[in-house]
Amino acid sequence: MIQLHDLKFEPFISEERITTAIEKISAQLNRDYDGITPVFLGILNGAFLVASEVIKRFEGNCEVAFVKLGSYEGISTTGNVETLIGLNQSLIGREVIVIEDIVDTGHTLAAIDGILKNSGVAGYRVVTLFFKPEAYKKDLKIDYIGMEIPNDFIVGYGLDYDGLGRNLSQIYKLKKANMTNLVLFGPPGAGKGTQASVLKDKYQLIHISTGDVFRYNIKNETELGKNAKSYMDKGQLVPDDVTIKMLGAEVDKNPGAKGFIFDGFPRTVAQAEALSDLLSEKNTEVSAMIALEVDDEILVERLLERGKTSGRKDDADEAIIRERIRVYYEETAILKQYYLKQDKYFGVDGVGSVDDITQRISKVIDSIQAE
Repeated sequence: MIQLHDLKFEPFISEERITTAIEKISAQLNRDYDGITPVFLGILNGAFLVASEVIKRFEGNCEVAFVKLGSYEGISTTGNVETLIGLNQSLIGREVIVIEDIVDTGHTLAAIDGILKNSGVAGYRVVTLFFKPEAYKKDLKIDYIGMEIPNDFIVGYGLDYDGLGRNLSQIYKLKKANMTNLVLFGPPGAGKGTQASVLKDKYQLIHISTGDVFRYNIKNETELGKNAKSYMDKGQLVPDDVTIKMLGAEVDKNPGAKGFIFDGFPRTVAQAEALSDLLSEKNTEVSAMIALEVDDEILVERLLERGKTSGRKDDADEAIIRERIRVYYEETAILKQYYLKQDKYFGVDGVGSVDDITQRISKVIDSIQAE
């Protein structure tokens, strides 16, 4: 474990694995550029380490330049013109090898692509030690990849966090905050609200109900509440970005929380991804989706019984009850697959006493916290 500024990082990729990846790339380059004298372009600041290791393994003749992507105000054009700072030789008719430490969104690569094509190169290929396929947004081909990695925040081997970490000989990734964040699901009548209330006290978690958050913002006429109400008054669904901002505000109100129970959100994969992004910004993540599982007939019986005392019309009409249950399964089926792929979905038997069900859920939470 290391600490850089205010963040802690844990070991992720060893120096041995990095060396193996560089040797693989170098062997491919020696094969493809046999008899050719290329120009290596190392993209600063991050690529100085990987570039030096790749270039010293190149068996033929080559030229080397370390460059930075920059821009200047165009004289005959409007806006900024992208340029490579530090490039002192002509690239006309040359074969160029661009060396990056990491390719994530691909924005830098897209700018370099435009510059090289306008420089009259015979051709160019891209080398990167690390590639994040989840983050990549461009169609440009990456010719030589050392290894594919998840979309984590990493430092070391040329990569830094606010100036620190470039000199590390292995890769470290940001250590997630030790929080328990649950997405709690259950069909109407499953007792989800009761369990949320018990669990928040038992594990000292913050219960965030989407319905409560909406009502609070609308009642107090916050900017987000006014925005949401403007859609609701038109009979339209509130956009996901408005909802996630409301949830983000609730998370921000509890900076020292041990974790959160999200109740009523997400409902779609897009919302699940938005929640993931929100928590990632807070250096944490969803720990588990816990879904209470109860037979439909038991649910109908429970809700009809509740309808006798609750005064809620939707608890008194069996057809409405069954439709609510059907909609729940439609929504949950999609999210179940989403969280199953991450090994974060846990179905829990929702039949029995409140204490029995709490014990089943607690077994899941305790196993997660023990990891």
